[in-house]
Amino acid sequence: MKFIVSSTALFSHLQAISRVINSKNSLPILDCFLLELQDGTLSMTASDNETTLSTSIEVNEFDGDGRLAVSSKTLLEALKEIPEQPLSFQINPSNLEITVQYQNGKYSLMGQNADEYPQTQELGSNAVQVNIPADVLMGGVNRSIFATADDELRPVMNGIYFDITPEDITLVASDGHKLVRCKTFAAHSDEKAAFILPKKPANLLKNLLPKEQGDVQIGFDDRNASFTLENYRMVCRLIEGRYPNYNSVIPQNNPHKATIDRAAFISALRRVSVFSSQASSLIKLSLSENQMKISAQDIDFSTSAEETIICQYEGNAMSIGFKSSFLIDILNNLSAQNVVIELADPSRAGVIVPEEQEENEDILMLLMPMMLND
Repeated sequence: MKFIVSSTALFSHLQAISRVINSKNSLPILDCFLLELQDGTLSMTASDNETTLSTSIEVNEFDGDGRLAVSSKTLLEALKEIPEQPLSFQINPSNLEITVQYQNGKYSLMGQNADEYPQTQELGSNAVQVNIPADVLMGGVNRSIFATADDELRPVMNGIYFDITPEDITLVASDGHKLVRCKTFAAHSDEKAAFILPKKPANLLKNLLPKEQGDVQIGFDDRNASFTLENYRMVCRLIEGRYPNYNSVIPQNNPHKATIDRAAFISALRRVSVFSSQASSLIKLSLSENQMKISAQDIDFSTSAEETIICQYEGNAMSIGFKSSFLIDILNNLSAQNVVIELADPSRAGVIVPEEQEENEDILMLLMPMMLND
């Protein structure tokens, strides 16, 4: 089996799928890439047994078909230093020795038998199919992944919940302190369906989607989901279980609404939060007419800070406490120039939304308050 392929094309595709591979694997074969040559197309696959990512490129010249596994670390390190040029691969079928020839030299390494490589899970006949534009999916995943939990006792909270209806698709993530709900009207399904995507495949999508165009085809059944992009296909095991009713925790009418410049708010929070208690990171927001006072103190070290910024607010004066790092995270994951903070009272969740929603979008973020000592 022989083929000639571009070094940079091969390296970029292998690097993209290598993110699936764990540093420690239960099966030694999972440290490898699976390479398959068929009719001039080189397919490359990486897997951790729960998530499988595959891609393919056309080769320039080829002779024969075949498949083998090759150490991912060795191949990536070897290709990393080679500038753009054609690479000639020659594989001896009897002992799976691989010879890679390039402009000024050659590499020799050993392949492994591809039959030991785990099979990709196929979806059942009852699988639901949905198409969603790549940029819409990227926006939803980017904005919600930071709010997923790391909770061994409640594994359903450790992923992004896809709630699919005939009107829209909603992505939800929550760790019990903060919640993100990204609704898009740019995609929908003929039927109601839902699944929970684990954090690792969500992060892989986050890295792959910026280079993709067109639609992403999502198919899923009770156990697995597949994401078919222009250049990649990912199949992953889903988190099984029932996601909590997220709509029930979102307050419906918050009488106190403050509109504030997002960038100025983040800067003030970063300055003041330096002086908050390291244990709690508590900051206090005190609203009065058209201004917000942001304050923090650390009694143990006798440090404190306060800063007043202008906002649009009419209503009764009120104060509420939040964890500063969570509030900064939420504001960093919104893109609007101005945000609206909707509050009911100091013991109920605050809702943060963009002043103007983007087209076909409805984004809402929620943050649970912290008790104020005064």
